[in-house]
Amino acid sequence: MHLSSSFLLAASLLTQQSVAFSIPHKSRNIPRTHHHLKLNMSTDQQSTSPKPNLPLPEPLLSLTPGTWAYDTMSRRIDEEILQRTFEENEDEYLNNPDFTEAYQKFQSLRGELQNAANTPLRHMHPLPAHMMDDADAVREYNEWKDFLAQYVDNETPDTWLSAPWLVAEFYLYRRLMETLDYFNPQSSTYLYDPFAKQKSAGLYTSVATAEPIFSQIVTLGEKDVTDGAMGLAAAFALWGNKMDLSLWPADGSDGANVPGLFQSILKNANDNLLHDDTKELVAYGQSLKNKGGGLVDIVVDNAGFELIMDLALADYLIDSGVAKVVRFQLKSHPTFVSDALEKDLREHVKYYADSVSVNEFPNANAAGKRWLSYLDEGKWECKENSFWVQPAPMWEMPSDLRNDLKQRCDLAFIKGDANYRRLLGDLYWDYSSPFEDVVGHYFPCPVCALRTLKAEVGCGMEKEKVERAKSLDDAWMTNGRFGVVQFSIGSDE
Repeated sequence: MHLSSSFLLAASLLTQQSVAFSIPHKSRNIPRTHHHLKLNMSTDQQSTSPKPNLPLPEPLLSLTPGTWAYDTMSRRIDEEILQRTFEENEDEYLNNPDFTEAYQKFQSLRGELQNAANTPLRHMHPLPAHMMDDADAVREYNEWKDFLAQYVDNETPDTWLSAPWLVAEFYLYRRLMETLDYFNPQSSTYLYDPFAKQKSAGLYTSVATAEPIFSQIVTLGEKDVTDGAMGLAAAFALWGNKMDLSLWPADGSDGANVPGLFQSILKNANDNLLHDDTKELVAYGQSLKNKGGGLVDIVVDNAGFELIMDLALADYLIDSGVAKVVRFQLKSHPTFVSDALEKDLREHVKYYADSVSVNEFPNANAAGKRWLSYLDEGKWECKENSFWVQPAPMWEMPSDLRNDLKQRCDLAFIKGDANYRRLLGDLYWDYSSPFEDVVGHYFPCPVCALRTLKAEVGCGMEKEKVERAKSLDDAWMTNGRFGVVQFSIGSDE
């Protein structure tokens, strides 16, 4: 089965409705800047850590009106994302005394964003004395302190707009955690997730769309890996990324018909791939199966429907024999609205296994029960890491994480846009720069990026397909309509 046939099959499984879906946008003209990337590496790291095999271009900034980066940092973060965060936590902020201080800090943070062009970045507040024995908290604090030094400890510190865009975005969500005193076990708002309601809504609305997909997942494992099965499972995971809770709400308040939306996405999926290494991915998957299965990681992006599609991919990998164990690499604190933590993954599995109607959605319920068994039997593992919630390029991966991937992992799926931007360092690569030279040259294990485009950065895309995308959609780089499947065997260093 060819990939195009896989997409057509997937579309036919879903509700036969079409739906118009668009995100308001301006025409995007991508500027080139003279703000040099400042890397956070010691001299020893710079000399020993593999990096892209091409000169590093400039980073994306948020200084130029008309760009998605500028709109995000100067308007969208405050007016849409933080406003929605307030609305979803309004009762806690305004009526719960435990949140009084957190609300005051939240309002102060919004004030910074409302004057983003003139507000300098700062370091995180120091840890309280009682947390100095918490090795993970101290490491995380020091990682941010070391990384921010290049933007903060200057005569003229960078602002929310002059700092690289990816730095400012990750910093924003870490500062939001600071308003909640998220890491402090003595705080009344310890481990409070301000995005939990939105993630749960995304979970609850995912079932109807996922049900017909799971009717196929249970049979895909019986087919040869090369007979379209692995490509179809990867396609579900790829295009699930378009259903991003930071771009549209999971409660349907924008009027979107969710099953119809995903059906529409899959129907046009093959035409909207700007690079497709599915054949290479499938051939490598077959080699893993031939040797008895590999150890496969999925670097997870969003909760909700996208995470359900990631679980479907992991389900297929175990059932088909491509993987002996799947490890989910997860965020260590709430970020980017919908990004998944271990608690979110376990909530999703439990909901499908225990709460989804076996009569109305039998395939989804059966999937949830399989997933519970995978977790119980150690076939699925969850691992949180603070590196996944920080803005450093992935070629600056900490040595312990890099060594683990290099020595243990046979294949890593990198999901979503923010993770992909970090693969590329969020730099202005030429869109045709080979993925092998940009990512494959440094990544410590075989890697497959599954990304729908939601930011003005990319590489390894065919020029004629890029030109077609530009002609079809002014917002082709930012609205998730177009995607890539990119594979590399990784670095041997």
